[in-house]
Amino acid sequence: MFKIKQLTMASMLALAVPATAFAADHTDSPSTTSEAAADIADVYAWMNKDASKLNLTMTVNPFASTQTQLSDAVQYVFHVNSSTGYGEAQTETLAQCQFPAPDKVECWIGDQYISGDPRDPKGITNADGSIKVFAGVRNDPFFFELGGFLKTVDTVISAAPSLSFDENSCPALDADTSALLVGMLQSNPDGGPAQDTLAGANVIALVVQVDKSLVNQGGDILSVWASTHRAK
Repeated sequence: MFKIKQLTMASMLALAVPATAFAADHTDSPSTTSEAAADIADVYAWMNKDASKLNLTMTVNPFASTQTQLSDAVQYVFHVNSSTGYGEAQTETLAQCQFPAPDKVECWIGDQYISGDPRDPKGITNADGSIKVFAGVRNDPFFFELGGFLKTVDTVISAAPSLSFDENSCPALDADTSALLVGMLQSNPDGGPAQDTLAGANVIALVVQVDKSLVNQGGDILSVWASTHRAK
């Protein structure tokens, strides 16, 4: 297995409002970045407006070129866990995709299967419309102010000797200090408007849209994570 990416996301499928969550990871150890096509940058998950479909996006190969392609040696997997309540037993449904050729994807979601050329911006759709898939180079959607982040890290490190920490090693901060650090994260190092350090950078995006009925066998509360694996 190459890499696992997990995001904290639980959405009630019955709600007719979209929910989204994400986490970012654009730098890794040499052993991970050497397999760029398996290096997960971000995972996004959200419902469409009427909550009838779940949208799943995995971006890989941070700082890809316009010629970069997904690998035929890697399998890309979304893990969708469904339950009836928070902390309750979960049922896992896998959305597994692989690319035997640059112009072909094969995906399995539960007992459903779809294949075709995923590079069309409209994606490919199976016969009953329950699955849609797109894959290709896209501008990195994650906004990140690196300078502001590094300044915040330096500030916390310098202040660490005077801070108290709980059993989870989290510092106890008063409201003013917390607001100061949040402001640093939202600004450039000089205090001006944040700039997107990833502007102009590309990633490879794998986007899968599925009917909620394919992934909510265990209940209407979902959690999503993703992993990449060596194709057999």
